[in-house]
Amino acid sequence: MLFLTLGFALGVALCQQQAALAPSWPALCGMALAGVAAWWLRSRPHAFAIMLVVFGSCAGFGWANWRAVERLAGGLPQALEGQDLTVTGYIADLPQQTERGWRFVLRTEATSEGVPAGVPARLLLSWYAQAGGTTPVLRAGERWQLRVRLRRPHGNLNPHGFDYEAWLFERNIRAVGYVRAGDNHLLAARAEGLAPALQAIRQSVRDRFQRALPDGQWRGVLSALAVGDQGAVPASQWELFARTGVTHLMSISGLHVTLIAALVGLMAGSVWRRVARLCLLQPAQRITVLAGAMAAMCYVALAGFGVPAQRTLYMLLLAALALWLRRRGGVSFALACALMLVLLIDPWAVLSAGFWLSFGAVAALLVVARSSGEEAVVDGVAARLRWRAGQWLHAQWAITLLTLPLLLGLFQQFSLVSPFANLVAIPVVSLLVTPLALMFALLPLPLLAEMAHGLLSVLMKLLQWLSALPVANWQQAAPPGWLVALCVLAALFALLPRGIPGRWTGLLCFVPLLGWSPPRPPVGSFEARVLDVGQGLAVHLRTTQGDWLFDTGARWSEEADSGDRIVLPYLRAVGARQLDGLIVSHDDIDHSGGALSVLQGMPVGWLSSSLPGDHVLRSVAARHFDCRRGEGWQRDGVRFSFLHPGAEQGGKDNDRSCALKVSSAHGSLLITGDIEAAAEQDLLRAEAERLRADVLVVPHHGSRTSSTEAFVHTVAARHAVFTTGYRNRFGHPHPLVVERYAAQGAAIWRSDAHGALHFRFASSGLQVDAMRVARHRYWQGR
Repeated sequence: MLFLTLGFALGVALCQQQAALAPSWPALCGMALAGVAAWWLRSRPHAFAIMLVVFGSCAGFGWANWRAVERLAGGLPQALEGQDLTVTGYIADLPQQTERGWRFVLRTEATSEGVPAGVPARLLLSWYAQAGGTTPVLRAGERWQLRVRLRRPHGNLNPHGFDYEAWLFERNIRAVGYVRAGDNHLLAARAEGLAPALQAIRQSVRDRFQRALPDGQWRGVLSALAVGDQGAVPASQWELFARTGVTHLMSISGLHVTLIAALVGLMAGSVWRRVARLCLLQPAQRITVLAGAMAAMCYVALAGFGVPAQRTLYMLLLAALALWLRRRGGVSFALACALMLVLLIDPWAVLSAGFWLSFGAVAALLVVARSSGEEAVVDGVAARLRWRAGQWLHAQWAITLLTLPLLLGLFQQFSLVSPFANLVAIPVVSLLVTPLALMFALLPLPLLAEMAHGLLSVLMKLLQWLSALPVANWQQAAPPGWLVALCVLAALFALLPRGIPGRWTGLLCFVPLLGWSPPRPPVGSFEARVLDVGQGLAVHLRTTQGDWLFDTGARWSEEADSGDRIVLPYLRAVGARQLDGLIVSHDDIDHSGGALSVLQGMPVGWLSSSLPGDHVLRSVAARHFDCRRGEGWQRDGVRFSFLHPGAEQGGKDNDRSCALKVSSAHGSLLITGDIEAAAEQDLLRAEAERLRADVLVVPHHGSRTSSTEAFVHTVAARHAVFTTGYRNRFGHPHPLVVERYAAQGAAIWRSDAHGALHFRFASSGLQVDAMRVARHRYWQGR
């Protein structure tokens, strides 16, 4: 079973790497051939195991491929994008309140008469308040008729960044959109059916926490522990949990499910044993396991079926079934069955970091259990406590060693204070806070919520102190996948039982992992990465020893901007520990919106901009100077020159944008911000001889007010880059502008269609990599 399951998981994971879905017949043929070979080699254990892995891989690939074909067929037809549609459905998850309104998932029933078929079953919608107005208070389980405007899922795609489209695809959300003002009606306070009833229960529990703790700082954590409401936890708190390594405790996890199941099972078994007639019907041990499994099922259902909770639930259900049928099975067998069930139900679980960390942690515990053997016979309380402490430390060491490569590969960081934080947080959260939160969900006694919140508050003070330590967190560049896989295998080897010769050598693989740094351009060469920040601009410039950032993307809300969500994670992943300089071209929010986050999140040598004198960024930067024509610097054989604005530049804010030219012996790049026709004429008068460039980041996202014919002809770019948002409301880039560059002979690149663009100016020539081309996946749009 173990080899078959490992092969199945490998096949599922390989399927999710496809740029386009393959036909099913190769997988079926592979299964048939591997099955015949396995039967033929059944007397040879090693060859038989290999054939089982091959058979499982073909089966997993075929299963995931078939499920993907089915899910892709449920997407939004292109003809319905941007159309006003009337849909009916119920709110299928806990709605989240935002600064501008609500964000929620709608499970559709059917469109109204006259509307074309093809609206997906699950929609992610936003309901924005109109100017001076409000929106209705939305509740999970409500049935609505709404007038909506939809589009296909499309997210920013950057190296080592969050794949929003994959996140939506895994949740079977095949269209996103917003509610239009007009004919919107609440049809019922609760839709009919079991699923809406469950959502209504989750909503009532969340409301109960809000009433009991109206000003509770950690109320969202209690809601997440009780009903899986992770959206109620602010981003700043998630950052605290990540820095201290307790993220797994602050939502419903396998540990919590196990403890609740054990608590309920022991209580049920204790009652059962006290009634003789009941014991004659069924043994108390059976009832204990059955009650625990039922409690786990209810808890996981209430929480929304997260991967860690699923894994534990399936293991408990298998244990209950085995005991009921009087069958014995090892823990590894139960884990393999749980893994198989998770992937059969959700083949896209492999795209989730929680999947790998959850099963990886349990695998580490299994290795420790096998290497430790049976429990030692220890006399005396003190000796037994020391033995238990040693076992706990061994388990923590195993989990840390096995998950460390995964954490570095997935998040490029891990917490150095995690063992100390978990030593306190695990018993407090799992044994005290979570049971109190669930008791409050069942019994509306505010004292229970207050006690849970009080315990959390004390724990958070400790976590905040640990997080503030200079050595709290290790961050580094993202290691390559092959090095992560090698270190996982090395960790398993190092955790083998004592007596295995040379097992400590597995730790040597962690030296290149922890010291990994991606290669940088040689002297005289440079790289430019035009990040995909939607409707905005952010360009990372890199030489042999220097890093600079031109613009920082947009700010979307008071708590979210491109700098924090896209730019900083990218910079850390590529190994940029600091920026030599930051250029903010001008004051528009789609260019300067993420600058404050960048300045606060990473050391920056200087800031150059055309911002007004009283702008807040000027006071935050350690050193600031205005970008002016004729100024520049040179580093590692690469020249950086400001071509605009002039000393007395006036006019519109866009026309005061900084324009930077980067050049070396191997090519040149021109970044022009949001300059329009007037500024282009000024450049043509003052810098015509220096405007020619191999790559041009097109002015003002391809607006019709920019890119005059004279400017396009003078620059004569081989590559024209348009930084635009998908289906943006400005209509950028304008078709006439695109045609103008194409007629000049330039290759056309668009961040909405190609994702992040990587330009390498090297002795071998100019190389271009487009994220959506080089690393395209079948669920991603173009």
